[in-house]
Amino acid sequence: MRLEDFHYELPDDRIAQTPVEPRDAARLLVDRGSAAPDHRQVRDLTDELREGDLLVVNDSKVIPARLRLQRASGGAAEVLLLEPLEPTRRHWEAMIRPARKLKVGERLLTSGGVELVEVGGRTAAGDTSEITILGEGDPLDLLGRFGEMPLPPYITTPLAQQDRYQTVYAALD
Repeated sequence: MRLEDFHYELPDDRIAQTPVEPRDAARLLVDRGSAAPDHRQVRDLTDELREGDLLVVNDSKVIPARLRLQRASGGAAEVLLLEPLEPTRRHWEAMIRPARKLKVGERLLTSGGVELVEVGGRTAAGDTSEITILGEGDPLDLLGRFGEMPLPPYITTPLAQQDRYQTVYAALD
């Protein structure tokens, strides 16, 4: 398998920039195996399920894991939290920019001057770093105050309501 096997053209007008209302009007593609797929809506899901079917529900919760920060020098820095490294969610694996310029132990600040992140060493993967969330209180509360939802680059419309980037089944633990 090669990465280019997944490359295809997707016109911008085919990418939803805002969540559909009501939620159950979202599109649902039903795979029929060798037959052509059906284009349905989420509200039609119960019509598709049969006795003995297994329905897997994604209850992953998206957190405001993108942090737009500043270095003490005034330069911009960005931290994208990937995965907590321990249960308190104080230490994370993260992608950081500008990774080569940031030093281990450097503290990154919010636009209001609050020290929020301390840069750690590189992970074994080499392209991510360990970081520590600084500050008093629950790290998730700090992310709620200073972070933003990590929207993919093809979504260019600002997210008006953060809870609309969740499934209705979203749970943190």
